[in-house]
Amino acid sequence: MLRSTYVLASPFVRFLHTSDWHLGRHLHGLSLHDAHQAFIDHLVEIARGEQVDAVLIAGDLYDRAVPPPDAVGLWDQAQTRLVLEARTQVVVIAGNHDSPARLGVSSRLLERAGVHVRVGTGAVGTPVLLKDEHTAVACYPVPFIEPAAAVADWGLEERSHAAALRAAMDRVRSDLAGCPGHRSVVMAHAFVFGGQGCDTERDISVGGVQHVPSAVFEGVDYVALGHLHGRQRLADGLRYSGSPLAFSFSEAAHVKSSYLVDLDADGLRRVEEVPAPIPRRMARLTGSVEELLNSPAYSAYEQCWVEATLTDQVRPLSPHERLKRRFPHLLKLVVPSLTADVGSRDLADLDRLAPVEVALDFVTEVRGRPADGDEVALLHRTFDELRRLEATR
Repeated sequence: MLRSTYVLASPFVRFLHTSDWHLGRHLHGLSLHDAHQAFIDHLVEIARGEQVDAVLIAGDLYDRAVPPPDAVGLWDQAQTRLVLEARTQVVVIAGNHDSPARLGVSSRLLERAGVHVRVGTGAVGTPVLLKDEHTAVACYPVPFIEPAAAVADWGLEERSHAAALRAAMDRVRSDLAGCPGHRSVVMAHAFVFGGQGCDTERDISVGGVQHVPSAVFEGVDYVALGHLHGRQRLADGLRYSGSPLAFSFSEAAHVKSSYLVDLDADGLRRVEEVPAPIPRRMARLTGSVEELLNSPAYSAYEQCWVEATLTDQVRPLSPHERLKRRFPHLLKLVVPSLTADVGSRDLADLDRLAPVEVALDFVTEVRGRPADGDEVALLHRTFDELRRLEATR
């Protein structure tokens, strides 16, 4: 892996910290392609307007190991525009969702163009050097490393994410010791103690051990973390940028953004939050079907992506279709689980019941109330027709 050095004219180094793009992701079946496109447009504009020296993407570029073609197209567009339009370096590490083999394709060639893709254990400890009028900022990309790979490649005795990251940081510090005066940035994809997760992050635990102590990163000017989707500051120089988009309603309250970070001669100078574009607001609503349909309190949410949780004591008829009339962007409906008292029939009773009675019991149990007169008549006609058809065979 090349030890690349880039000379800058400014008195400080400025980079943009982002992560967890999850290109190819859907939101409850809805494609997020256009939302990702809007974020890439925004990122290129920020990188160009703020004269960013490097864009750091801290893992989970893709949502899955085999990304769909449109997701690959978005990444191709993003890296090309960042280099050619924004005139910036790009540093990206593999996350636990990424396939190192696929993400790392043509990485040596891309390195010469200013796109530094780091996967696996091989290049850990080899920095991308960004020089300003002082000395240099050594940016150390540490991709997500499976503990089994760290054991095999580095001969570790402990099989855990903490052990893998400690070993990686040993290599970073060993290299940094030979570069006196250099400021340092580490990129890592991990669950660090103190971080708050949500239900969209894939579990990376091994034997129940997934958390990494923040002390692993001591002595580094800035640590650009990925994996957790909520923007978080664990310390001034230890932060999760979070994902640029919300990928489930558990992220509805998140403020999505990137971090604009400056390092001067003394180290960390400034960290500024840069809000990401919001494709559509998200809302989690709770109430009965009639309340949700008629209350003016919900008017502000009619154009949001909506998760609705019903509080009806009796399972309502066609709630999804009815709610879609007011909330056309309803994506998730949580219907209460209702268990009706159907007389606690013994299983042996089923043999003595007519089929239509079994069907009526089923309707009562799953809906929370008995069938009405029209529905009873319909079921009787249906079973009469079935008996007629059976008799003619």
